[in-house]
Amino acid sequence: MTHLSALFIGGNGIISSACSRLAVEQGIELTLLNRGRSTTRPPVDGARSLTADAGDPAAMRAAIGSGEFDVVVNFHVFDPGRAAADIDLFAGRTGQYVFISTAAGYQKPVRRIPITESTPLGNPFSPYAQKKIASELAFGAAWRDRGFPVTIVRPSHTYDPTLIPLDGGWTIIDRMRRGRPTVIHGDGTSFWTLTHQEDFARAFVGLLGNPQVVGDNVHITSDESLTWDAIAQCLARAVGGAAGIVHVASAQLVREIPAWAGPIIGDKSYSLVFDNTKIKRLVPGWAAEIPFWRGAQQIVDWYDAHPERQVVDPELDQTLDRVAATCG
Repeated sequence: MTHLSALFIGGNGIISSACSRLAVEQGIELTLLNRGRSTTRPPVDGARSLTADAGDPAAMRAAIGSGEFDVVVNFHVFDPGRAAADIDLFAGRTGQYVFISTAAGYQKPVRRIPITESTPLGNPFSPYAQKKIASELAFGAAWRDRGFPVTIVRPSHTYDPTLIPLDGGWTIIDRMRRGRPTVIHGDGTSFWTLTHQEDFARAFVGLLGNPQVVGDNVHITSDESLTWDAIAQCLARAVGGAAGIVHVASAQLVREIPAWAGPIIGDKSYSLVFDNTKIKRLVPGWAAEIPFWRGAQQIVDWYDAHPERQVVDPELDQTLDRVAATCG
């Protein structure tokens, strides 16, 4: 890789920690800016650290000073106001600015699969996705009007060993171990794409400094699509328990558990299968290599090694018993 200097704003998250480690391994001169509060993931060796609140443009400006970077990546832009602040802050100071958007922004209801980068944006069910879409529009206007060198990257459901992909988190795994029912929305046959952080990072780092993707957008996902029943069964096998699946209509489930409405009605009730031709063309030789059955075992092993993270929500536990008994 050609020598690059890069600034990552937020380097301790699920996606960003893997990208930071790989960037350093590949010889990128990496500066990380974050609040320095993560207790889940260790600091990245070999990177320079700056401390500031990524949500405070003045604090960021003070921490960065007059620094210029070949690449700037902000993992913490969630609304168009933050996008506008970064456009002002980094205009003329970087050759490539990478905005981490979301594949949740693609059109819902899903009208065709596989999803490509040309699939229209529009998700009326998810405020998170709507803000990301609005941010994309702000960055796109800055590219067209001012030449701001943005690259838009859309992850889908990217996980590491700390992230349980079923709504309810550890409560669901605990229920599997105790032989309690696992409630799955719909009939369990819709397809979902889970991407391991290490697979994502290899594609992502391959985009840094690539002029072909400036002014463009690309999603990065695995080619493995599993039904929700299969995802639950992978986790059950990893814990040595039983999935004990009970299907509940999505609309009924979110009436019983309103907090799940956005994730389920806005995303998970649809089959999401992605065409990754574009990222494979931009990063020759890349392919996602870690199947979810291996990822599921990593998740369970991590939680078993961190019993302090095994937090059961007793109210949700009781609600799931009731839902399984009355709605399934």
